[in-house]
Amino acid sequence: MIKIVKATIKNLFEVAPLFDQYRVFYKQESDIEGARMFLTERLNKNESIIFLAYYQNKPAGFVQLYPMFSSVSMQHSYVLNDLFVEEVFRNKQIGGALLGKAKEFCLANRAKGLALETDVDNPAQKLYEKLNWVKDVDCFHYFWTAK
Repeated sequence: MIKIVKATIKNLFEVAPLFDQYRVFYKQESDIEGARMFLTERLNKNESIIFLAYYQNKPAGFVQLYPMFSSVSMQHSYVLNDLFVEEVFRNKQIGGALLGKAKEFCLANRAKGLALETDVDNPAQKLYEKLNWVKDVDCFHYFWTAK
């Protein structure tokens, strides 16, 4: 059984190890204390929304949303920045449930929608497309790195 809750500081010690594993998946060094500090700051400043999934009462995955705004549409939306399901819990519909919860949250908060960015070889693309996410082919994304 899957249960999804909106994470608070009380869930920090459950979500931080998942967040750390997520970062390791993206070739970052494990830093559990850094993960706790980063998530504490996001939650304390209300800078992100985190939904934590439990499978059979065990922390299994999370999704993290960051707000963004469009001057053109004059609406807010969310960046689905992080989605992670621990390997032992994959193929149990947890990722889909987390995406569904993110959609519900956006609808309840009258957001325009959700945006996400992923590596070109990320296998989760199959899930996004199965759940009717549309790949943006009309624009490019650029990034400037401060040095």
